[in-house]
Amino acid sequence: MSELFDPVLAAGAVRDEVSDAAWLRALLDVEAALAAAGADAGVVPREHADRIAEVCREGYFDTAELGMKSVGVGNPAAPLVREVTAKVGGEAARFVHFGATSQDVMDSAAMLLAARAREPLLEDLGAAADRLAGLAREHIGTVQPGRTLLQQALPVTFGLTAASWLSGVDGATTALRKLVFAAQLGGATGTLASLGEAGPALLAAFSARLGLAEPVLPWHTERGRIAEIAGVLGRVCGVIGGTARTITLLAQTEVAELSERGPEGAGGSSTMPHKRNPVAAVAAQAAAAQAPGLVATLLAAMPQEYQRAAGAWHAEWRPFTGLFRCAGSAAYWLRTSLERLEVDEARMRANLDATGGAVLSERVTTELAEDTGRLAAHDAVTACTARALAGEGELTELLAGDPLVGGRLSREEIERLLDPADYLGSAREFVERALAAHDERRAGL
Repeated sequence: MSELFDPVLAAGAVRDEVSDAAWLRALLDVEAALAAAGADAGVVPREHADRIAEVCREGYFDTAELGMKSVGVGNPAAPLVREVTAKVGGEAARFVHFGATSQDVMDSAAMLLAARAREPLLEDLGAAADRLAGLAREHIGTVQPGRTLLQQALPVTFGLTAASWLSGVDGATTALRKLVFAAQLGGATGTLASLGEAGPALLAAFSARLGLAEPVLPWHTERGRIAEIAGVLGRVCGVIGGTARTITLLAQTEVAELSERGPEGAGGSSTMPHKRNPVAAVAAQAAAAQAPGLVATLLAAMPQEYQRAAGAWHAEWRPFTGLFRCAGSAAYWLRTSLERLEVDEARMRANLDATGGAVLSERVTTELAEDTGRLAAHDAVTACTARALAGEGELTELLAGDPLVGGRLSREEIERLLDPADYLGSAREFVERALAAHDERRAGL
């Protein structure tokens, strides 16, 4: 946690769901659920399970002190168990942490944490997607320069641009919703030997008590579940980062097709009064950019030895938490950027017209090719386009005056061929398809 950087790099509600306090709450909830499940399975007296749950729910535990004590055993679950046991007291104390090992508690708490953090993350992603759907609908016919390799290419619509962002956010959101968070309970080596024949029943009850999926068997060293979560959160951040990056490019002074209009002072510069930076998109991109390294760390920790690994599962805690923090912040700032976004339709058209129709030269070539052959048409149109870009005249005039082009196409035909709004292909249909898919997804929630 950082009081200096978190307002930018750990913004939004997800941060609170993966804080130290949230981790402690999850660890205590796991211990309470374990005791209750023991009672459900008939191996822990119900009154003792209730006493353990009461202490886990109402007792005070110091996270900093637990952290300091964890250095002796390598994880915070062990000292927490000692403190819970001391507070429970009496006969019930014998049943604290019954049948479990420290990794069971840590892994189950991590899954509980993930399930809780997913909800505010989904809320921000959903709001961002709805805003994108609105932009796509509103601007389904707004002509905009398409850009490839940072250069103007054929025209698109801003509706299609927004629909593409929408499709990415919706896809990542769907993947996030499909994640299955499973409990972990295997005891020392994944056999639950200390529970005798009650092991499977207790595992089922434990999973149900936590609201987590029941695994087929313990997954102490099979870390596919962690890798899957990492991959999905990486996808979320990748989609957000790409969207935010394009917003910042379209907000450049020389492009000026988009802008953020936030509260007074938002987007300002410490030295340049004229600056209006798209600060929310900048923050979204900054948060998202942290994800690849965190994903890589979690994947690197995936190969784990024997029945319980030495160090690899310990290495997951901070990047796992950090990945949720940066994904949550990225989603929060993307939502904020989109809520502030203003679209300059006139500037989009002006940027297209600034090329004098050159971006549509391909269309003229295609129209001519049926009569003249592809090569002859290409050479004639290329020569006229080069002259227009060199300032020798308007492209329409140069094409109309060319013997090959003007001899086969009238001035009116050339003007039509150079009109960006008349060369948008299936852009409208693609926007409508993205919107339909979005509406269907929302209706299914």
